[in-house]
Amino acid sequence: MAAGSEEDEFSAGAGASRSRPEHTSQGGTVEQAKEACLRLLAVRARSRAELAQRLAAKGFTPDITERALDRFTEVGLIDDAAFAEQWVHSRHTFSGKGKQALAQELRRKGVSQTDAAPALEAITVDDEQQRAAELVRRKLRTIPPNLDRDKTIRRLVGMLARRGYNQSTAFTVVKAELAQARLDTSDLD
Repeated sequence: MAAGSEEDEFSAGAGASRSRPEHTSQGGTVEQAKEACLRLLAVRARSRAELAQRLAAKGFTPDITERALDRFTEVGLIDDAAFAEQWVHSRHTFSGKGKQALAQELRRKGVSQTDAAPALEAITVDDEQQRAAELVRRKLRTIPPNLDRDKTIRRLVGMLARRGYNQSTAFTVVKAELAQARLDTSDLD
C-alpha cells in the first residue's frame, strides 16, 4: 500500500506542476513575464515586438509586458539594432535572401526602420551580386541543359526575385552567369 501511495503522490505532483498556469487571471507578474521571455530567447534572438506579441498571447497585461521588456532592454537582452544586424547577416549568408526580402522580414518582426537601416546597408551591391551569382550557379546545375534559353532566364530571374533581389540585379547576374556557363561548356566540346 505504501508503494501505491508514493505513486499517487508522484503522479499528483507531476500533474500539478504541468497544469500550473504560467500567469494569473490578472495578467501574471513581471517575474513570470521575464521567465517567459527567457524561454523564448533561449531558442533564438527575437525583436522587442515579437516578445511583446508572444507575451500578449500568453495573457500578460500590457503594463506587465512593458515592465519586463523595459528591464530586458536595460540589461541588453533585447536590442532591436543588434537583432536586425544578426538577422540580416544570417539570412543573407545562409538563406541567400536579398535586401528587399530582408527589409520585409524585419518589418514583419516589428523592427523599426531606424534599427533596420544600418543592418541592411551593411550588405553592399557587390555582396548582393556575389550571393545572387552563387545561387544562380547552384540552380544552373539542376536545370536541364536542353531547356530553352528564355525559359532558363525566366526561371533564374524568378528564383532571385522570390529571394528578394531587385530585377536589375537579377537580370545582370543571370546574363553574366549564363554567358560564363556557356563559355565553360563550349570548351568541353
